[in-house]
Amino acid sequence: MTPLPPGAIEAAKAAADAAGAVIRPYFRSGITADDKSDDSPVTMADRAAEQAIRAVMAERFPTFGVIGEELGDQRLGRFNWVIDPIDGTREFITGRPTFVTLIALVEDGVPVLGLIDQPVIGERWMAAGGTLDFTSRFGGRIGCRKRGALGDAELSCTGPEWFDADQRAAFHRLEAACRRASWGDDAYAAGLVALGEIDVIAEAGHKPWDWAASVPIIEAAGGMMCDWSGNNLRLDAAHDGTVLILGDPSLRDAALAALQGG
Repeated sequence: MTPLPPGAIEAAKAAADAAGAVIRPYFRSGITADDKSDDSPVTMADRAAEQAIRAVMAERFPTFGVIGEELGDQRLGRFNWVIDPIDGTREFITGRPTFVTLIALVEDGVPVLGLIDQPVIGERWMAAGGTLDFTSRFGGRIGCRKRGALGDAELSCTGPEWFDADQRAAFHRLEAACRRASWGDDAYAAGLVALGEIDVIAEAGHKPWDWAASVPIIEAAGGMMCDWSGNNLRLDAAHDGTVLILGDPSLRDAALAALQGG
């Protein structure tokens, strides 16, 4: 892995700042949403925030590709930015401050920089080179927590509507093995894993912009991410849309066994 391109961290922060400036005026403004082909909502704030991010990246790294949820895929070789301007649009349009902006830099398919930004309450996770920085006026300790067994673990998931029948059954097996489950929060929950507040996340129906930014953050905090078969998450690999996040990597085998019915 080559060193991070000079200026990449500053560009990610500037892009998140630009997106936040677009998003905040729309928050709790009664903004309307359209339904996309997968029935997920999208608003003018999503599209405008992605345009703002792309403008920063085009100015600072014109030779890098950009892959975004709302405005398409423009891959340009070794380095590509992967962005989701508002991850958690359901939360955004219902006035909940748990949506986030996601920005990742991917090198040869591997996420090497990740940023999770909550622009309303001002929380930001930024990871690169194995180092994680977190800013919040509400406090929080960087670092995933250790758990002796799945039975001690707090499990989280965005929502059951993303599961097919087999995935729902797999999730219920994992849920039964954990201490309790909570729902919602989208990628904000990954930030909470990095703070030792949540232990396990299991998701389905994920695209690269849903998970790429979380990988460097979770790994820098001491956790791990893979799919429900245990494969590493890479942009250039076949992916079934499942994501497993573990604050304590020692829970990997037990979590995968539960998901796979072993």
